[in-house]
Amino acid sequence: MNFTTLDSALAARLTSNRAIHYIEGEGNERTLPFSALYSRAAGLLHHFQSCGARPGSEMILLLERNEQFVDAFWACILGNIIAVPIAPGATDEHRLKLFRVLRKLKQPHLCTDRKVFARLSTYAADNALTAEIERIKPATVFLDQLDDISLPGRLQAAQPDDIAFVQYSSGSTSEPKGVALTHRNLIANIAAIARGIDLGDADSGLSWMPLTHDMGLIGFHLTPFVMNVTHHLMATAVFVRRPQLWLAKASEKRATVLCSPSFGYRHFLKTFDADKGARLDLSHVRILFNGAEPISVELCREFLAALAPCGLRSSVMFPVYGLAEASLAVTFPNPGAGYTTVTVKRDALTVGTAVEFVVAGDPLAVTFMQVGHPVLGCELRIAGDAGAELPDGAVGHIQIRGDNVCRGYYLDPQSTRAAISIDGWLDTGDLGFRFDGGLTITGRAKEILFIGGQNYYPHDLEAVIEKHAGIEPGKVAVCGVRPDNAATDDVLAFVLYRGELRDFVTTIGRVRKCVNEQIGIVVGHVIPVAKIPKTTSGKIQRYLLAAAYQNGEFRDVLTRLHELAATAPSTVSEAHSEIEKILKEICDAFLKDKPFGVHDNLFELGTSSLTLAQIYERIETVYPGQLEVTDFFDYPTIADLAKYLEGRLKANHA
Repeated sequence: MNFTTLDSALAARLTSNRAIHYIEGEGNERTLPFSALYSRAAGLLHHFQSCGARPGSEMILLLERNEQFVDAFWACILGNIIAVPIAPGATDEHRLKLFRVLRKLKQPHLCTDRKVFARLSTYAADNALTAEIERIKPATVFLDQLDDISLPGRLQAAQPDDIAFVQYSSGSTSEPKGVALTHRNLIANIAAIARGIDLGDADSGLSWMPLTHDMGLIGFHLTPFVMNVTHHLMATAVFVRRPQLWLAKASEKRATVLCSPSFGYRHFLKTFDADKGARLDLSHVRILFNGAEPISVELCREFLAALAPCGLRSSVMFPVYGLAEASLAVTFPNPGAGYTTVTVKRDALTVGTAVEFVVAGDPLAVTFMQVGHPVLGCELRIAGDAGAELPDGAVGHIQIRGDNVCRGYYLDPQSTRAAISIDGWLDTGDLGFRFDGGLTITGRAKEILFIGGQNYYPHDLEAVIEKHAGIEPGKVAVCGVRPDNAATDDVLAFVLYRGELRDFVTTIGRVRKCVNEQIGIVVGHVIPVAKIPKTTSGKIQRYLLAAAYQNGEFRDVLTRLHELAATAPSTVSEAHSEIEKILKEICDAFLKDKPFGVHDNLFELGTSSLTLAQIYERIETVYPGQLEVTDFFDYPTIADLAKYLEGRLKANHA
């Protein structure tokens, strides 16, 4: 490949015999030859320029249909206009993101249709944003009002260091920032992606990922288009409604390269029928990308096992690491090698320390997916808090550098200085370690919970809750909030729940119990929510939940839950024996704000490991040498512990 800009690649495809296939439903498909895209984009460029767009202008692409998006994107490329893709979405959070982006741009234009614009106008009217929507309206191109694109616009050749588009971050940990990607960035990473998966003429890609996301746009449209490879773009909404159609079309089209983040695999499996699935032929799939959010090893195994009868080989699973700042790809495994995992102690993942490898059955074990080695032209290092490079096996900040890495955030010098060092290393915001040539991601630096001198990762706690508290995957979010002048975080668990509030009290107990037993920390509050905010790629926006908590939005529901817990039918609270009475008095002394009975589980009350140790020490002074701290896990109620202790005392006096 010898292109230096995307517009030169588009011109080269005028003679291509390949095509883009748009999948809008079971029997609703449209094929567009690569050779036809140039004239369509040039005709649309005429209307962009008639609306005032010039080289370097910003054009927000707010479009629901993939075909419209692709035409508009390439129109921007031909006019050297900076494309700004934004997902239309169906929620107020998506609409609010558009207005946040509007405020960050200079003099933006907008490409959309009347239906989407009408929804925006309604939202604006309801949220005192009418002035902003009125300002953008004269600079808006409504695609559904265009009936002629035969007149081409004035082509404006791009230079390699011109900005091709601005990818606004999905906002999983903060306000969205605009990643400014140049033609040089994109061409470099496209070449690296193609090399990394051995992309060739015999390949064909199929994706349902939104084109407003870097994996959808760069990975499954720009890369195959620039490399002259046929690809199929399924509408994301179609996958959401009919997830089985994804692999049905992959089977029908004999696609060789597929992708999905974890939530997509989970969504597919929810409705998968093994009997109907037996008709699928996935033997031609050779690359199955897995990225965009923390990779669940357990889910990978479940998905591969379910699809094995359809010819899907386990060796096709392709766990990767990437981000918008890298123009998508940072690390890839070797094609066909299958996936590799590492198991380490979850309480030894502090920045600057070496990981401790353990067997999977260890009580403190957590298993991570390895995500390969750096792609062509991308450097990677692990750094400590002070910026010095760390050796292999040590947890640290993942930093990257290369032609594929952006030079900064759009019109945001402060964020640029904070993320990129003088010598060009970009801090990804992720933590991880290298081992045996492979990279392992442990979590987001901003999301780490610091409790009792230890680091804990939200996705690890969420996995424990899902496994041990009976909460469905994807329906719990954990985050930490640091009270003023505190040295440790309060743990908050948000659970998707739409039932009666009084019935949620038992869920609180289950969540606290499993986290306390499995991890040894206390969940301060378990909060029912009607919705868990997520990005378009499925990443949980934990910072929004934390902010809502800090703003007092859950104060009333927490007060009500406390009242319900206090008035709920209690287990027997009166001690029936002298030992029970003594144990209860000891526990009462350390659990003053938590009235409980002798049959209540200490872990469901949210008893910290420190409090548990204090209770144990007090019991030890009364009954020396009779108990171990671990006995609390086997006998978690006062009644059970008293019965066990009574048996020990009798045996000693026999």
